[in-house]
Amino acid sequence: MIPTARVAYPQAEMSRSNLLPEALILSRERFAGRLIRITVDRVRLQSGSEAEREVVHHPGGVGVIAVDDDGSVLLVRQYRHPARELLWEIPAGGREPGESPLETARRELSEETGYAAETWLGVGATFLAPGYSTELLWYFRATGLTKPGEAHPDPDEEVEARSFSRGEVADLAFRGQLRDAKTLAGLALAGALSLAPSTPGGPGWSNTEP
Repeated sequence: MIPTARVAYPQAEMSRSNLLPEALILSRERFAGRLIRITVDRVRLQSGSEAEREVVHHPGGVGVIAVDDDGSVLLVRQYRHPARELLWEIPAGGREPGESPLETARRELSEETGYAAETWLGVGATFLAPGYSTELLWYFRATGLTKPGEAHPDPDEEVEARSFSRGEVADLAFRGQLRDAKTLAGLALAGALSLAPSTPGGPGWSNTEP
């Protein structure tokens, strides 16, 4: 069967507001790396006053919610140096030049897990940190999973993959063991995680420091 895809590319529907966009006066590049650029932007506010914005420029990426026929969800675990933790996450990655979000999603699922999918559904997109970053992440629900090969992550990645039942995913989330924001957002958008815990606040979510 030919793989199918239905992509709901998000269009921002803005309600009427008296707020206006900030006007860019000057942008100074402070860092240019392999993945990101950092600029310090001078902007003019609606009031006429000026302010500085530190901006991380990122090409954007995708997250894949891979759901098997039995409803289980495929997650990957890897060590994240900035977080200093091993994290369970949905398969995800950055877009290469010229790639559509769907092409990136297919590539990342194959690279990180060895899986392919028959049907792809775009379920939304979110800015990960709009206060300082341009990164927009697209989410895809992938079904009709097959495994034509083995995982082949990037040379600088060490990744392990595992399937979790819906109950196990919810348990991880409400015990505070899913600490990656894109994973929680993607699972919720794809209908693989209910955000209504059985008890107020949910186990694992307290006012105590981690």
